[in-house]
Amino acid sequence: MAGRAARVGHVERRLLRSGICLAAACFAFAAPAAHGESLPEALTKAYQTNPQLNAERARQRATDENVPQALSGYRPQIVANLSAGLQAVRDLLPNNTIQSANLKPWTVGLTVTQTLFNGFKTANSVRVAELQVRSGREALRNVGQGVLLDAVTVYTNVLANQSLVEAQRANVAFLQETLGITQKRLNAGDVTPTDTAQAEARLSRGRADLNAAEVNLAVSQATYTQVIGNAPTLLRPAETVDRLLPRSRDDATGLAFREHPAVMAASFDFDVASTSIRVAESSLMPTITLQGSVSRSRDSDPTLGTFGTDQASVTGQLTQPIYDGGMAASQTRQAKEVASQSRLVLEQFRNQARTASVGAWVANEGAKIAVTASEAEVRAATVALQGVQREAAGGQRTTVDVLNSQQDLISAKARLIGAQRDRVIASYTLLSAIGRLDVKNLGLNTPDYLPEVHYHQVRDAWHGLRTPSGQ
Repeated sequence: MAGRAARVGHVERRLLRSGICLAAACFAFAAPAAHGESLPEALTKAYQTNPQLNAERARQRATDENVPQALSGYRPQIVANLSAGLQAVRDLLPNNTIQSANLKPWTVGLTVTQTLFNGFKTANSVRVAELQVRSGREALRNVGQGVLLDAVTVYTNVLANQSLVEAQRANVAFLQETLGITQKRLNAGDVTPTDTAQAEARLSRGRADLNAAEVNLAVSQATYTQVIGNAPTLLRPAETVDRLLPRSRDDATGLAFREHPAVMAASFDFDVASTSIRVAESSLMPTITLQGSVSRSRDSDPTLGTFGTDQASVTGQLTQPIYDGGMAASQTRQAKEVASQSRLVLEQFRNQARTASVGAWVANEGAKIAVTASEAEVRAATVALQGVQREAAGGQRTTVDVLNSQQDLISAKARLIGAQRDRVIASYTLLSAIGRLDVKNLGLNTPDYLPEVHYHQVRDAWHGLRTPSGQ
């Protein structure tokens, strides 16, 4: 009996050492790291290189061009024309004589047209274009928030999955050692074949869990490369952004209602639709234009009476639509319905922002509780495993009791790793829900992309085919 107790005590010490290694692997998620890529560095790379965000920036630059296009309505339109050809002429004169000639007619002219009044269509079109630019900027900001939140998610997923893989590897090592010791005890007659079969079953389950963790890690690493732009290496622990979050649920709801980029974009879209009504109504109003032209023609008279003609003219024109088949009236009614739709969409986005902020606030508070509860569970499961091991050493517990206790511990640690990951993601999700997940608030080490720069570069451009970037 003394020899059996000594062997069981040896088993207890070895299993306890394996349990300590398992705990170290679990808490690597929260342990400090001296080197590696930090979460702010990953966010910076995503902000600079993410294809989705760069594509949205290009879309916004294209939207900026709506303003100079609308402003062109204030500017003169200049058209030059040139024509030339060959013409054979044969004229029969009243005295029955025939006059013929081979002409080479050509005409060159220049026409300048300036719109003086078009029912305020140009002014309202400029207003619409400017509102579209402001709406596009908010849409760009919203996409930026989504990319940064995706970056946080993939970063913490890789970090958590790495910790889970290490924990499962330690678990497999624990179970392998347990099986080996159980087989030795079987040979010594201390246990039955049932104990060995139970240890083998738990080892097979542990290997399956390790394989699943490795698969999840590979998938998360591939997603990380897609979002961040490079493969993950040694990642540093991720921290929350509690310092940037509102103090109460009501504050979060108010900020989301006022500042969320989706709400702001919908507000500008409503202004666009309202102004478009006046653009449609301008088709019913008079148009006044002033046109000046000069031209010179040679050999263009088929009567052969003149050799050339020079002309210059200035003409004013007033056009008042009377009836166009109902087109303008229909477009005006259509614009009013679109404005009504935009107003309802704005209310929809406000409600969604309010709901999302409440959900993010509750999830963030719940994540705090989950981490605390998981840490307590791990501590209790660790104490329980140590107690079961001591009782097994005294013959009061079986091998399966030790295996069950150890399985409870590894499950608790997996839940703790997941809770720590969810805690970080929840804090960033709440920051995104109130519309403040951006480079400036996070203090990232990268210049903020300013869409206003391109807007001012092209707004008053009268000519030029190259973009400000040189394309």
